[in-house]
Amino acid sequence: MSLQILYEDNHLIAVYKPVGVLVQGDDTGDSTLMDEVKYYLKTKYHKLGKVFLGLIHRLDRPVQGIILFAKTSKGASRLSEQFRNHSVEKIYHALVIGKPEKQRDTLVHYLQKEEKNNKVTVSPHPHPLPPGEGGYGSFAPREKAGMRGWQRAELSYEVVKSNDKFSLLKIQLGTGRSHQIRAQLSAIGCPIVGDVKYGADEPLPDKSLALAATSLTFMTATGDEEKVVTIEIPEAWDTFLV
Repeated sequence: MSLQILYEDNHLIAVYKPVGVLVQGDDTGDSTLMDEVKYYLKTKYHKLGKVFLGLIHRLDRPVQGIILFAKTSKGASRLSEQFRNHSVEKIYHALVIGKPEKQRDTLVHYLQKEEKNNKVTVSPHPHPLPPGEGGYGSFAPREKAGMRGWQRAELSYEVVKSNDKFSLLKIQLGTGRSHQIRAQLSAIGCPIVGDVKYGADEPLPDKSLALAATSLTFMTATGDEEKVVTIEIPEAWDTFLV
């Protein structure tokens, strides 16, 4: 893997995650982006022993785009707080099948993830817990039979370009739920190209999803300076929109 550094300061480092690369380790034992960044930091700064690298957010393995890591505990704390407070602006672009009914819209759904098949179920309505499970009428999440509780998910999209078969969407996340973009776009009848789990007819040859994290806006860990990190929309998607 050839590591592409997009931004770096004393506390943070943003890198490009290619399609098919894990952000952090899993049962496969495959090499990860975290491993590569740690090696880069160890080599560049001649660090002895273990290298600290804080994981702040993630991207699914078939998704490409910007990943921001923390090089220090201070950076991890400050940026994790920004993500929790939804003050980080996350922009994605997605190539989807079909065209949404509206040129731009804000989607609000409620998602529940089943751990067994790693897939999200989408509902347009919240699901209250039964009496005795968090209080009558409570909407608090719960863990039961491998299912996570229902979580509110919000995103806004705008159609950038489209033809008779496909559309390019610009997406801004309001929340950061697992599989959120994939599940919500599928729920409105526009699954992401290559995403057979959520309704696409066939996978892409490289097993990727036509989804990319293209912009990340955040405040630095010190000095409260705003930073915007961006990448280009994948050129390969152009062939679908001619």
